[in-house]
Amino acid sequence: MTVPEDLIADPALLATELRSDIPPTLIDVRWRLAGPPGRDDYAAGHLPGAVFLDLDADLCGPPGDGGRHPLPDPANLQRVLREAGVREGHPVVAYDLGDGLSAARAWWTLRWAGHATVRVLDGGYPAWVAAGLPVTTEVPSPEPGDITVRPGGLPVLDAEAAGRLASEGVLVDVRAAPRYRGEVEPVDPVAGHIPGAVNLPTTDHLEADGRLRAAGAIRSRFAEAGVDEGVRVGAYCGSGITAAHTVLALHLAGRTDAALYVGSWSEWITDPDRPVA
Repeated sequence: MTVPEDLIADPALLATELRSDIPPTLIDVRWRLAGPPGRDDYAAGHLPGAVFLDLDADLCGPPGDGGRHPLPDPANLQRVLREAGVREGHPVVAYDLGDGLSAARAWWTLRWAGHATVRVLDGGYPAWVAAGLPVTTEVPSPEPGDITVRPGGLPVLDAEAAGRLASEGVLVDVRAAPRYRGEVEPVDPVAGHIPGAVNLPTTDHLEADGRLRAAGAIRSRFAEAGVDEGVRVGAYCGSGITAAHTVLALHLAGRTDAALYVGSWSEWITDPDRPVA
């Protein structure tokens, strides 16, 4: 099983890359589910050269029947990414508040859009600051990029496919165990999970400082949940943000075929005929 080597950016190594003649494009996607907006964090200080993108408005479609964070319109996404300076074949690094969730969704979205060279800053902005690396409040004006969005770069599940995968493969519910069991539901109007899904919170893949665990440890944890070679696997959460982090972890474990149910639970429950466990 081949482990991809181009998923995670170490802060010190990234700092070296940023001093090169051709630095990677930086995207700041700091975000909180319940606010306040990440743009305030960006204004207070960010990595030199980083452009802020709003996860809700820039990298997702409007909430509705497709869930709280559906796929973006390809034309709108292309415009946003070009304005951020994203170029064909040129590496991108995304970072967030440190847990990797919104950066992983940015990584997933760019990969889905056909941009292959995308990494997540391990530990996010806090790890960069803890390493004593420079920050700025200066807002850059990047040269417009030339990326062409080509949807389909990563596999996607719709509701029907997710329900089928839960019985024919492994569908991982990456939310906290009480939400999976339906004991609490702080966000969506219905509690529970997709019948047949197994629970493996994405926090299981993180060290205490928010960095991803080693690939071997992640692979072992997935194996305990039944994710073996040859078994199809997909992930979902409340609205497709946290599950993108699990897809990133699956890639790190060598499962680059892992699919994301983008609509996730927030879409599943829009149809009362869909079963709830």
